[in-house]
Amino acid sequence: MIANIWEHPKTSVAGLLIALVTIAGVLAQQGITLGSAGSGSVVTLIAGVATALLGLLARDPGEPGSLPGSTAKLGAWALIALLFSGSMLTGCTQAQKVSVAQEIVNWTPAFVSAVDTLGGVVEMLDPASALIVSPVTTALNAFAPQFELAAKNYLANPNQTTLQVLQALIVQIQQNTNTALLSAAKITNPNSQKTALTNINMVATIVNTLLGLVQGISSKAQIAQMASGVTVTLAMVRPLMDEPALESAARRVTADLRLPERVTAQRYFAAEAANGF
Repeated sequence: MIANIWEHPKTSVAGLLIALVTIAGVLAQQGITLGSAGSGSVVTLIAGVATALLGLLARDPGEPGSLPGSTAKLGAWALIALLFSGSMLTGCTQAQKVSVAQEIVNWTPAFVSAVDTLGGVVEMLDPASALIVSPVTTALNAFAPQFELAAKNYLANPNQTTLQVLQALIVQIQQNTNTALLSAAKITNPNSQKTALTNINMVATIVNTLLGLVQGISSKAQIAQMASGVTVTLAMVRPLMDEPALESAARRVTADLRLPERVTAQRYFAAEAANGF
């Protein structure tokens, strides 16, 4: 074993770093922080540094005689470590949860406005087209002020009760939004269909951003419970969605929360599929 370590130093270091990230993830899930480090904890700091170092190893252009296959394998290991560290979002500190809660509140005015605009647009569609989408847009109009109030309540009093209300609402809203996209696709009038999809997507972009944020302050068990209410998955509506708008929203969240790595639409869809959404 010692001989293998000396013969394959990069592989050995990568294995050690992955072990550190994995252990840190387990400790974070159990609420063990090992003390504070800046605005985070020692555990999250260790995981972040280990993941960054692993990323540097994976991006190493290679030494003489290195094999492309080994570089690819190291890159895959870096991805595995990133996934482990990503799971630590559900074990974030109270201060981090407050930051996410504030971000949720900051997005709610745009959400309420987009839903109001959508309602007005649907009323202007031809009667046949309006009839197709109005049931789900009416539901969204009812949910929007409820979610805005729930977001403010959680920020003011972050506990399991206020969080559960937020979780239940965002799942209902997201499912109604997905249904609205599928309904709009059934509109036969090309102009009405385009108008409906454009405005529903304005809502969908914000709703899916809010979904990701709420999941960020939820445990794995809570996310699984949220997913139990899913009947229309993102995979079913992805061809109808505005991915550039999702990318723009991801950039905003990354900047607002000062995330070390930008969340992309591609990574978002992959994560949500794994979460059952």
